[in-house]
Amino acid sequence: MESSVRSSAAKFKQLRHFTAVTVLVLSLAACASAPSRQTQTSSASAQPLTRLQVVTPDADHDVLAQLLAGEMALSHTDLKAASGYYAKAMVLSNDPEVAERAARLAIAIHDSAAAQRGLDRWQALGAKPVAMAGARAELALDRGDTDEARRQLELLLGSNDKDAWRQFGRVLIGARDQAQAAQLLEALATPQRLPADAQAWLAMSELGDKFDRHAYAMRIAEAAVQRFNSAETYAWLAQMKLKDGDKDGARALLQKALAKAPQNVQLRLAYAGLLSQAADYAGAAKVLEHGPQNAEIYALRAALAAQSKDDKALAALYQELQQASPDVRVQSAYLLGQLAEMQHRDAEALAWYGQVGDDDPHAFDADLRSALILHSQGKVADAHQLLDQLQIDYLDQPALLRQAYEVDAELYVRELKFAQAEQAFSRALQVVPDDPGLLYGRGLAYAEAGQIDQAVQDFQHLLKIKPGDVDASNALGYTLADADRDLPEAEKLLQTARTAKPDDPAIADSWGWLQYRLGHLDQAAQTLRGAWLANKDADVGVHLGEVLWKQGRKQDAQEIFDEVRKLDPHSSSLQATLKRLHP
Repeated sequence: MESSVRSSAAKFKQLRHFTAVTVLVLSLAACASAPSRQTQTSSASAQPLTRLQVVTPDADHDVLAQLLAGEMALSHTDLKAASGYYAKAMVLSNDPEVAERAARLAIAIHDSAAAQRGLDRWQALGAKPVAMAGARAELALDRGDTDEARRQLELLLGSNDKDAWRQFGRVLIGARDQAQAAQLLEALATPQRLPADAQAWLAMSELGDKFDRHAYAMRIAEAAVQRFNSAETYAWLAQMKLKDGDKDGARALLQKALAKAPQNVQLRLAYAGLLSQAADYAGAAKVLEHGPQNAEIYALRAALAAQSKDDKALAALYQELQQASPDVRVQSAYLLGQLAEMQHRDAEALAWYGQVGDDDPHAFDADLRSALILHSQGKVADAHQLLDQLQIDYLDQPALLRQAYEVDAELYVRELKFAQAEQAFSRALQVVPDDPGLLYGRGLAYAEAGQIDQAVQDFQHLLKIKPGDVDASNALGYTLADADRDLPEAEKLLQTARTAKPDDPAIADSWGWLQYRLGHLDQAAQTLRGAWLANKDADVGVHLGEVLWKQGRKQDAQEIFDEVRKLDPHSSSLQATLKRLHP
């Protein structure tokens, strides 16, 4: 008995053989009168095969031709044509499998008369009673005849055949009317009648759940636990409890299941998952630490340690995983790279990412992480070269191609190469037009390059796509304020952003800078100092320092500038500001 009835089994199995009927009728040519000497000589000298006549049947009477045509129709999912061909083949063949195929095809296209003929022919050729009962039940269900379907299913289950319950499930799951099938399921698959096989009980419970007969499914699941007391019955009942929202009940049942099968990997993963949902990360990790390990378990253990911000556990897991079996290491190459990165072992991370195979689902991510590491190591050309290769390799996958362009652009921004950044963002926007994140990124690149009109255009377009977007409002408001243009519009935009996020330091910086442009120095200084204390960002510090300088508080301004220089020795905004203040 299969573990569950999850989907309808294929109704039409490929024939293991074809029954070929080839009719060869050989006849010797005869003369009506005694041949002349010349004729006899001529006949004697002719090849023997030239005196044979081969009579072949036409296509309508050639079983092999019908079978081949039927299979061809099936390959094109033309069930109606296939049914017609098999109906003809059934008459010409004595193979019961051909008749069975003809009957099942007729049922599939809801041709009751043809199905009945197929079943009768199949029975005449020696169909097994169990298989015949199942097929007749299918036909009855297709006709909507519940009484006949029940009678045939009773015959099927009463046969005590080892496959009876499996066939019972297949018949019901293939029914057109699920309500009718559910009615028969509850009537026939009762605890009193189900066999001494836990898999049968679980299959019927799952089938009931599929038919939205949840009470029945739960009743069978609970009865299965009482009767078999096995890990699999506990696990299925836990799944049912979880579906009902009873997480505590599900955890208790999974705990019992694990006590029965402590080495079962899937049970450990399920139980750990429930514990982690309850924020019991330590308990989940403990469940996974013991017992067999595989790549999936290592990945979950790493996720739990990261969630708990347990650096020691991550370091220990990295060491443990490096000692795992070769196949687990191969499957976990990307995870090993991540763990190495978390411990600032960039060279090791690059090595692990390099071992991620092209067919690994993390292949793209591994290359992307490699590019970022190379860039952080100062290998700028290598980083962009790798990203260029990704843009070629994933040309037919827009989502990944977009990501490769975006990372390429962001790295150019870090290098203050704003023209290249704008080009990369623009290429990405050709792949994903009107993408909000890309428009925002390109707008920032334009603004940094001093191309204010283009920046304003991108931010305005973004706000048309996402009216009232806080980040876009802040970006456009700041850009206008920084350029000292259209300040009333900037004030309106930034007021909207402040209302949405009153404690956001970036928005406070924009508002403070706007007040500076408006000539409200005291208000600007107060707002910018609050933003600076909340987030020691270099640009915020430069703004605050300039406002203090303009207030005549040059010593205070210099102290802020010195602090900015420590944060970012290469700050371009600081250099530009100092040049402007010390002409």
